[in-house]
Amino acid sequence: MNGGRRRPTIEDVASEAGVSRGTVSRVLNGGHYVSAGTLDAVNRAIKKTGYVVNHHARSLVTQRSESVAFILSEPAERLFADPNFSVLLRGCTQALAEHDVGLFVCIAASPSDRTRITRFLGAGHVDGALLVSVHAGDPLLDLLGSAGVPYVACGAPLGFESKVSYVAADERGGARTMVEYLRSAGRSRIATITGPLDTSGGRGRLEGYREVVGDAFDESLVEEGDYAQDSGDRAMTKLLARRPDIDAVFVASDAMALGALNALHRAGRRVPEDVAIGGFDDSSAAVSARPPLTTIRQPYPRISREMVRLLLAAISGEEPSAVILPTELVRRDSA
Repeated sequence: MNGGRRRPTIEDVASEAGVSRGTVSRVLNGGHYVSAGTLDAVNRAIKKTGYVVNHHARSLVTQRSESVAFILSEPAERLFADPNFSVLLRGCTQALAEHDVGLFVCIAASPSDRTRITRFLGAGHVDGALLVSVHAGDPLLDLLGSAGVPYVACGAPLGFESKVSYVAADERGGARTMVEYLRSAGRSRIATITGPLDTSGGRGRLEGYREVVGDAFDESLVEEGDYAQDSGDRAMTKLLARRPDIDAVFVASDAMALGALNALHRAGRRVPEDVAIGGFDDSSAAVSARPPLTTIRQPYPRISREMVRLLLAAISGEEPSAVILPTELVRRDSA
């Protein structure tokens, strides 16, 4: 009985705000065609009365679940091991909360995961999806398209760039900036540890590196990683064995750069005196590294907000669009 207290209704909010019931309803459904003053009055009335939206009743009217899925195409442990994923998840959650939209986290690391997730999404449990770490040829893209589920990707989805919305950092431009910085510091034998080359980030950062080294490009100075720390360690170990003369390395993620630092320390190489090292992301790993990493900052808060903005637009029926955001060189002690 709730102590005899009646739950506040939409009529109570309208009376407190001095507006019609329909105006309150428009505010609750996105605030379209409502002036800023009225919007503020209704929001203050909602807070004062303690009114709570009945999402089930709203969904019956709008045919929407008021929730979306955050889908990571990586093993579950990567969600916690890679700081970039947790930053994106937190940013998307906060941006969606401003629109009173909830978030489901889904891990799509295997074919059975993808099938189960697609079935869940296709049943209407969410209004759309935010895709993170999409690899080339990922069947999830076709599955979601066939199920009619709107989605937005973080990073250009290879092969689907003109078909779906996505938000990305300037991968090539950021890589060029880092390699040019290493060259300006007098380094001439610059190696690179790439990200996975079946992702737009991995390919774009390698392309940026190649654009700077030009005709001097040497395959022996390139090793592929998968963005995880241990892959950076393995790749750096191979590079040192093959090319002990390298004096700098551009690593396509901060996490891999930590692994590369471990390999350099084991080999007795001083950083930056013997080998300068530059990362990519400006994650928490860059600050905790010893020495702290010179790196390329990705604007993750903006990436999160833009992903949510484009997804809400896609859910409303707008055409796909892409947003490319600038990166920034952050100088620290490793280069």
